[in-house]
Amino acid sequence: MDAFLATFVMIFLAELGDKTQLIVMAFAAKYRWRQVLAGMTLGIFAVHALAVGVGSFVGELLSPERMTLIASLLFLYFGYWTLRGGDEAEETVADSCYGPVLTVATSFFVGEMGDKTQFAAMTLAAQWQAWLPVLAGAVLAMVLADGLGLVAGSCLKRFLAPRRMRLLSGVIFLAFGAAGLAQLFAAR
Repeated sequence: MDAFLATFVMIFLAELGDKTQLIVMAFAAKYRWRQVLAGMTLGIFAVHALAVGVGSFVGELLSPERMTLIASLLFLYFGYWTLRGGDEAEETVADSCYGPVLTVATSFFVGEMGDKTQFAAMTLAAQWQAWLPVLAGAVLAMVLADGLGLVAGSCLKRFLAPRRMRLLSGVIFLAFGAAGLAQLFAAR
């Protein structure tokens, strides 16, 4: 349960104000909400299943202490990356001959590759060695966070400014990184 909850909270907060929420808003203006929801869920599941699979494999190769150190340093980096605003690029919605669901799924898969939430899921899977709770937490967090973009649309931008959400997510990443390092050094 700890792996699920930690993953859910971290991924949910990191995703608020992220570029994929902007993608959802753009797709929601173009396609029916059910098609957007189905496509985004499919894309989210695919990208995070890949991340969790790689993270679980890497986690089996490293000692728990080394994985805690790597995870803590990565979380500190994610915090820095988030605070500096590294992924706030505007995305555009292009027409596709593949239909709405596959278009949205592909956009999510490509948009999330190399994103901080994908790396966070990979790192958490390696650290917790519990691939199913991490995958479930990551997918549920992404679907709910991006679902806010689908449901709330312009209201979300008005009440939860992307800059403030980015600041909150950056602080959360830094806190997880610092807590991991503190735990590692306290054990020595």
